[in-house]
Amino acid sequence: MLTLLFDRFCHCSEISKESLSCRIVLAPLTRCRSYGHVPQPHAALYYSQRATCGGFLITEATGVSDTAQGFPHTPGIWTNEQVEAWKPIVKAVHDKGAIFFVQIWHTGRVSHTAYQPGGHPPFSSTNKKVNGKCLMPSGTEYSDYSQPRALKTEEIPHVVDDFRLAARNAIAAGFDGVEIHGAHGYLLDQFMKDEVNDRTDQYGGSLENRCRFPLEVVEAVAAEIGPERVGVRLSPFGSHSDSSDSNPEALGVYMANALNKYNILYAHYIEPRVKTNTTTSETNESLASARNAFKGTFLVAGAHTRQSGIQVIESGGADLVVYGRLFLANPDLPKRFRLNAPLNKYVRETFYTQDPVKGYTDYPFLDEGKDDGAGEKGGKHVRCPFLEEDEQA
Repeated sequence: MLTLLFDRFCHCSEISKESLSCRIVLAPLTRCRSYGHVPQPHAALYYSQRATCGGFLITEATGVSDTAQGFPHTPGIWTNEQVEAWKPIVKAVHDKGAIFFVQIWHTGRVSHTAYQPGGHPPFSSTNKKVNGKCLMPSGTEYSDYSQPRALKTEEIPHVVDDFRLAARNAIAAGFDGVEIHGAHGYLLDQFMKDEVNDRTDQYGGSLENRCRFPLEVVEAVAAEIGPERVGVRLSPFGSHSDSSDSNPEALGVYMANALNKYNILYAHYIEPRVKTNTTTSETNESLASARNAFKGTFLVAGAHTRQSGIQVIESGGADLVVYGRLFLANPDLPKRFRLNAPLNKYVRETFYTQDPVKGYTDYPFLDEGKDDGAGEKGGKHVRCPFLEEDEQA
């Protein structure tokens, strides 16, 4: 069974089970260490530690514009400074022989005026406010999420263009491709989910209309950089940030079929058991219908272990399995899985602190001895409520 997680090796040229050295993928994990929304040199070590020849890594969520941010010290890719800052990080990963995609996002209403240009309200599909608290730019304080405004119909093409330009910048920075973040209650998900979207124009109402904006983003990005460089992350069964849907299976299948039309490289689905960033529960719901509908490479994430990863591959439920917390704490996770070796324990208290070492690049490799609690003293615990990978990957 173990060999099902490890395919034959060949040089990195595309993402498929035939072109990777293993079926283990690094999840997009926000780490709140890109000061001023600019990627930092310490990220080169962090990502290269987790890179192996023939491996596949996806970056932390990366903003497409100055309106896209909603959390402290998350990176962007809309300025020349950010593009230049990404280049040595990408090179470090490529020097290890791995494939590297950047996840591009817009937080939409999951934000605060403190993050928005000129202190303007964040925007969404709706003017309905998110419940809960927003982690402020200080990284330690919380406030209520700000009241959003609904995007005007004529504004939506401008946001589509932000994603397109971010994808162009990603290629300029050297990335192999982009993953469009359409999951976890962020802007694209806010359009897809009928709990949120209350529009009466061509972007609201029917399932087709609610998916129109996300698919326009996919079309624009694929046209800009080529569909073979594009993936999409989706969480139809999730209810993050008050974003659930009355018929999640229909949503998942509709998007799978729609994505086929663009011939993109992969679809990355979150397991139905993952409902929010703090709620994971067993369910009879399944991704099988979406898996059967999508014709490209199918990725799954959602609290998988080594054994469950093997099982989902063996059953045909996915081509690749995406790991977050386990990969965060075990930079050599593919090796440990291959050897069925003990795993380091992750230290939740350091997930979202801003220290460039503690809980970031100091987790030991297998040959460095027993885990001694790396990252344990990284500073004050900060709960980052938007970071879905904490509980889901």
